[in-house]
Order: sequence, then C-alpha cells, then structure tokens
Amino acid sequence: MSKGNERSVARGVPGAHGGARQAGQQGNAGRPHGSHLRGSGDFVFDMRSPGKRPGEFRDERRTAQAPDGLGSGLVLVPAGADVSLNLRFEAVSEGVLVTGSATAPLAGECARCLDPLTSNIEVGFQELYRYLPDPDEDESDVEERFLDGDFLDLEPAFRDAAVLALPLSPLCRDDCPGLCAECGAKLADAGPGHGHGGKVDPRWGVLAKFDINDRAED
Repeated sequence: MSKGNERSVARGVPGAHGGARQAGQQGNAGRPHGSHLRGSGDFVFDMRSPGKRPGEFRDERRTAQAPDGLGSGLVLVPAGADVSLNLRFEAVSEGVLVTGSATAPLAGECARCLDPLTSNIEVGFQELYRYLPDPDEDESDVEERFLDGDFLDLEPAFRDAAVLALPLSPLCRDDCPGLCAECGAKLADAGPGHGHGGKVDPRWGVLAKFDINDRAED
C-alpha cells in the first residue's frame, strides 16, 4: 500500500454561511487542562477565539497524538502516533463550523502475503458543533455535536473520518501475488516458475479415479 488513502466526511453543515473575517491564529495554547471532555487534550480546542460573531474564523495547525482503538483486523492507526491537523474554526449562527484535514500513519499487514506494512491516510471532514440543543431535544439522543462550554472536542469527528478511510484489504503493493495456496510460499519471492508439478488437489482426488473412456463404452 504505497499510497495513502484520502476520504472526506461532512456532517451537520449549515445551509449557507457568509464571508469570513479572520480572528487570528492560535497554536497549541488555549487547551483546557484537566478538561472533562471525552477527547484527549490534543483534540480539545478553546473556542473563545474566534468568538460567536458569525463570519469570524481562526485557522490552526496542530500535531496531536492518535487515540486508542482506531482500527481493527489487518490495519490500524497506532495509538500515540502523530496526527497532523489542519483546521479552520468558523463562527456561524448555530455554533462553530469546523473544516479541516488530518494525516495519520497506518500500520498493519498485507491481506495477501501477510507481510508487515506501513502507509498513511489523509481524511477531510466538516462538522458543525452546535452551541445548545433545541428546547425539545435531548443532547444525548441526537446525532449532533455540541460545544462543551467554550471547548470543542474534535476527537469523535476525527475518529469517524479515520475509521471510514481505513482500507478493508490493505496491500503491501497493488500487484502483490500473495501466497501459494499449496505450500504457503510467498509468490513474490518464489518467482513465476513456482509450482508443484502435476499433483492433484486432494479435493478433486475422487474424480481422478473416474475413467471417462470406460463410461463412454458403457
């Protein structure tokens, strides 16, 4: 899998928002310490800037550590690996619209030859984090994202986008020939001449005893 995968996810995006006026850039500063938000500190952002005036925005780049549990089976994003985030936070009437991308490393094994492999994924996402639920809805019962006071937890949005981008059958290379079905040898190393002569697959052994000529004479 020599090339990374790229996916884009959008949820809860408002129908329209006007021109933007930048409120300034912010680095790793401004993260809450000991926050009760579910996400790790690297994915929690202070939204006191850009503020709540629609159209204000803030661009931010950050390197975060990947959370646990991103992937299963043959490939995953290693826990604690560096995730490069490139984000824009824009104040809209409903809340904060987050548009961005994330690049993360992958580790696993090839689905054909089972050799270890490494690669990366790049995912894009756009999420609306609302200020408050509507009066007649329960925040815990709707598939929406909400701010927690002045803070925004980006981990669930990143997790959803990354899991969707993981390959179902990761390959060390696109033309990987896999393993020999007879002996398990790695075909890329064994070469095109690898074979086992005229040996009959035992699953077809009973047919080898069947004499077609005798049947025709009958």
